[in-house]
Amino acid sequence: MKEKSLYLIDGNSILYRAYYAIRNLATSQGFPTNAIYGFLQTLGKIKEEKKPPYLAIVFDAHGPTIRHEAYQEYKANRKPMPEDLVIQVPLLKKILQAQRLKLLEIEKFEADDVLASLAIKAATHGYKPVIVTTDKDLLQVVTRNIFVFNPVKNKLYTPEEVKRELGVYPQQVIDVLALMGDSSDNVPGVPGIGLKTARKLIQQFGSLTNLLNNLDKLKNPRVKNTIANNLDVLELSKNLVTVESQIPLPFHPEEFRVGEEDGEALIQFYRDLEFHSLLQASMAKIVKEGKKQKLSYEIVDNEEQLLRLLPQLKAKKQLSIDTETTSPDPTRARLVGISFTWAPHQAFYLPLGHDYPGAPAQIPISRAVEILHGVLANPEIKKIGQNIKYDLIVLRRAGFEVKGIDTDTMILSYLLEPNWGKHNLDKLAAHYLQTSTISYHDIAGKGAQAKTMDKIAIETVAPYACQDADLAWQLAQVLWPRVEQAGLSPIYRQIELPLIEVLADMEMWGVKVDRLQLAKISQEIKQEMQQLENKIFSACGLKFNLNSPQQLSRVLFEVLRLPPSKKTKVTRRFSTGSSVLEELAKKHPIAQEILEYRQLAKLKSAYADALPKLINPQTGRIHTSYNQTVAATGRLSSSDPNLQNIPIRGEWGRRFRQAFIPEPNYLLLTADYSQIELRVLAHLSQDPALIKVFREDGDIHAEIAQQLFSTNLLDQAEQRRRAKIINFSIIYGASAYSLARELGTTPREAQQFIDLYFARFPEVKNYLQKSIHQTAEKGFAETLFGRRRPVPELKHKNAQVRQFGERIALNTPIQGTAADLIKKAMIDIWQEIKKRKLASRMIIQVHDELVFEVPDSEVELMSSLVKEKMEEVYPLAVPLKVKLAWGINWAESK
Repeated sequence: MKEKSLYLIDGNSILYRAYYAIRNLATSQGFPTNAIYGFLQTLGKIKEEKKPPYLAIVFDAHGPTIRHEAYQEYKANRKPMPEDLVIQVPLLKKILQAQRLKLLEIEKFEADDVLASLAIKAATHGYKPVIVTTDKDLLQVVTRNIFVFNPVKNKLYTPEEVKRELGVYPQQVIDVLALMGDSSDNVPGVPGIGLKTARKLIQQFGSLTNLLNNLDKLKNPRVKNTIANNLDVLELSKNLVTVESQIPLPFHPEEFRVGEEDGEALIQFYRDLEFHSLLQASMAKIVKEGKKQKLSYEIVDNEEQLLRLLPQLKAKKQLSIDTETTSPDPTRARLVGISFTWAPHQAFYLPLGHDYPGAPAQIPISRAVEILHGVLANPEIKKIGQNIKYDLIVLRRAGFEVKGIDTDTMILSYLLEPNWGKHNLDKLAAHYLQTSTISYHDIAGKGAQAKTMDKIAIETVAPYACQDADLAWQLAQVLWPRVEQAGLSPIYRQIELPLIEVLADMEMWGVKVDRLQLAKISQEIKQEMQQLENKIFSACGLKFNLNSPQQLSRVLFEVLRLPPSKKTKVTRRFSTGSSVLEELAKKHPIAQEILEYRQLAKLKSAYADALPKLINPQTGRIHTSYNQTVAATGRLSSSDPNLQNIPIRGEWGRRFRQAFIPEPNYLLLTADYSQIELRVLAHLSQDPALIKVFREDGDIHAEIAQQLFSTNLLDQAEQRRRAKIINFSIIYGASAYSLARELGTTPREAQQFIDLYFARFPEVKNYLQKSIHQTAEKGFAETLFGRRRPVPELKHKNAQVRQFGERIALNTPIQGTAADLIKKAMIDIWQEIKKRKLASRMIIQVHDELVFEVPDSEVELMSSLVKEKMEEVYPLAVPLKVKLAWGINWAESK
C-alpha cells in the first residue's frame, strides 16, 4: 500500500539533530551549513529508501503556543536557538520549496500537534501516515494505522514496538510522561518520580486515572504521598505532554504529493553551499531526464582516420588529453586508449589496447607512438589534463615522449580551494560546469563483477573517455581566469607545474626495499607480540582476544576493575581507545603493555607485512604516489604506500629504514633541512634576536633551553627536547594548557615559558598577532610565495572553532612556505640532474627531507649539488642549512 503512504517530517526534531550531529561545517566563506546538510541527508535517505508518494514537513510556529497560555514556564529553561542555526533555517526552507515539498507551520501550535492532527486525519481517509521524528512524545499517537519512524535508530514504531521499548502501549505513554515530567520542556511531573517508577506504576494500574483511584493500594508511602500532594501538578503535566490531535486542518492529499524538483534552483543552492555530493546527484538527475548538452564524440578506429586527424592535432596550440588504462596505479597500468580534444562538447577516442572476444583490430601502440610523436612530443602544443601526472606516467611507460605539460585542472582547483580535500573530475564538473559525469562504475561495474577497461567494448568506453578529455578542456577555460584573478598563477607556473614532471620521475623510479629484511622484522615483531600477550594474560589471569575492544573492555573494567572512562557511541561499552589506555597506564602497567602490543601490531600489518606486497613484479621496487592536491598547507603527501609514515624513531624505526636500500654500486644520500620552519618564522617575523641566532649558526633549541631552564649550552638532551616542544608549540598558537600537557607541567608554569619566550622574541609575538588579524581581514592565510588557504573558521560563532582558525592562520604561512621551499628545491635539483645528465635520481620526499639514489662515482658531486640548491633556493633573512648523510640504506644515511 506504498501508494497511500504519507510521510510527515518533524522539521524541528530533524533540524536540531542534524545541527548537533555535524559540527563546524561551513562554506569557504564561513557560512555555517551543518544543519542544512544534515537535514538534507536525512530527508534524502528517506526519499531514496522509502520512496513516499506523499510527504510534508512541519516546523514549529514562531511565538507562544497553547501550552504557554496554560503554563507560562513551559520550555522556559530551554536556550534560544543558536545564532548559527537561526541563519540556516530560511535557506533550508527555500531548498525544501525548490524540492517541491509541502511545508507547514500553524500559529499557536507546535509541530507535534500538527503532525498528530494530520496523521489522524490522513488515517481516516485511508492513508498510511508515518511520522518521522526523534521525539518520544509522538509515540502516544501510534496505532495500527499510524506509525512513527526514528531515522537515527532506523526503527519503525508499531504499538508492539512501543511496548517492547518503553514497557507500555502508545495510549499509556501520556500517563508515563505526565508522572515523570520532561526537563527539556520544563514539564514539572511528580517530584522524585523518574521513568522507571512511572513505567512500573502504569504497568501495574493500567492508566493514570486508575492509579489515582487506587492510591491507597500503593505500598511505597513516599511515592503515595508525593503523588497525593501533587495532583494539580500531575494534571498540568498531563495536559502539557498530551499532543493536540484535533486541530481543524483541511486535508487535500494532492498538496502533499512529491512532485518534480526545481533542478536548476537546487543546483544553484548546492553550488553556493558547496554541497558537492548533492550537486553531483542533482546534475545526474537532470542528465537522466534528458536535459543534456549535444555532444560530438568520435572513435578513431584505424590508422587512416588517425592520419586524417593528425594535421588538425598538429595545428592546435592546446590539446586536452586523457588515458584509459587497466589500473589506477600508473606504474602498473597498461594503456588501453587515448582521448583528446581542442574544443568543448567534442572529443576523439583512439582505442589501442582493448582485448575481449570480438574486439576489432586496433592500431598497435608502437605505430601510435610514431604517428603522434609530432603532437605529444611537441612542447609548443600545450597539454591539458585532469591529474595529468597519471597520464604522463602511463604514456611514458607505453613509449610516448610527452612534452608541453601545461594545465592540470585538479591542481588549479586545489589552489583555488585547498580545503576541499578532493578535486576529482565528478566534483569539479558539477561545481564549475554544472555537468554530471558518466562514472567509472557505470561502464565497468562494481565489486567482483567489475571489468578492467581493456575488457569493455570500445563503443562503451568511448563516451566515457571522450567526456574526461572534454571536461578537462572546459574546466581549464573556467579555472584559469579564476586562478589569474586570485593571483595564483605564479605559484602554479613556478612551483606546481614544473613539480609534476619531478614527481612523475620519482614515482616511475620507485624505491628498492629488502624483502628478506622486512620478513625478518615481521617475524621478530610477531615474537615480541607473543611475549607481550603472555605477559598481559598472566597479569589478568585469563586468555582473551586482545584485538577485540569488547573483550578488552570487559577484562579491564569488570575483571581488573580499573576505573572506566567514556563510553563508545556505537557499542555503549567503556572505551579502550589510546587516550583512555594512556591515562590507565598511570595506574596499572597492563595498559602500557596493551599500548605497546597495539603499536607492534600496527607496525607489523602496515609496514612489515604490507610493504612486500607493494613491490612491483616488473621493477622489483615500490612505487608510491605523491599527491599535490591533498594537504591544505601545500605540503606533499604520499600514498600506496605512505612513505611519510615510515617509522623514524626508536629501534623499530631504524630497522624499517634499513630495509630501504639502493641498487648495487649505488648509495642513498639524504638531505634534511635543519629547523626550516623556525628559519621561515625568523624571516617572516623579522625578529632581530631570532635572526641573530640563525645567522650566528646557533642552536635555537639549546638557546631557549638556556633561557627558560637557566642552564648552559651543554644542557642535557631532555632540556633541549622540552625547549623544542616550546618552540614549535608557541609559534603554532598552543595555549598554556596544551603546552602544559605536552611538557607535563602546570598551566601556570607553561604560561611563564610563553611569556619568557615572547620577552626574548617580541617581534615573533607581534608577527603572530598580526597574522591572525590579517587573515581574518583577508579571509585567507598566505605563504611567502602567494599560496592561499581560506580560513572561514575565524568568522565562526563558536570560540573553539575560532581558536582552531587562529592556529590555521599561524600554521599556514610558516608550514606552507617551508613546503614551497622544498618543492622549489626539488625542481632546481631535478633540472640540474637533467642538465648534467647524471645517473643519480631523487626517490623520496618526506616533509623537510629528500632521499637520492646515487652512483658511488657521483656521491661527492651530488652532495655538493644538493646542498647548494637546497640552501640557496630562496634568499631568506637567515641562512637555510641542510644536513647531508649517505650510506648503504636509509637508516645508515641518517
